Amino acid sequence: MNKGKIVYAVLITLEKAVDGYLALDSFSRRGSSVFYGYDLPKSNLTHAIFRLSRDGYIEKSINEGKVIIKLTEAGRDWVLQYKDYDGKDWDGIWRLVIFDIPEKNRLVRDTLRRRLKEWGFVQWQKSVWVGKKPLASHLRDLVKKLGVEEWVLIVESSDVGGFNLFTRSLK
Repeated sequence: MNKGKIVYAVLITLEKAVDGYLALDSFSRRGSSVFYGYDLPKSNLTHAIFRLSRDGYIEKSINEGKVIIKLTEAGRDWVLQYKDYDGKDWDGIWRLVIFDIPEKNRLVRDTLRRRLKEWGFVQWQKSVWVGKKPLASHLRDLVKKLGVEEWVLIVESSDVGGFNLFTRSLK
């Protein structure tokens, strides 16, 4: 398994963890560890965790002799950006983000557009973006953090009618 897949396995496993953190020894057995269905050599896992911690994607701590890892905000953003929601993972709900942010808030508007692109949304019209990823709550948090709630509408719908312009670009 290559480094990228190990990183993906670790971050996705942490994202799916019930409490948001994992004790590493609960996944160990005879020289290997199991993460997100991958059987990894412990040395590969150790290196991946070191890199993820160094790069700020996870926090590592020791509690009662157990190594505990937890996803950071940067790690959550990575998962949101790279997790595959197509095919069997897609819930059939479209997420539309519609906004009309005033020119005096151009930097905030550009930040919102950049984040939408990072999260896999495509531009349907100048200030209308659409995506498949279940990120409505994350989007609402971002909009609140940016202070533009009064200019942004986030809509979730399974009905897009017969219009296929944006559905083709999200395949």
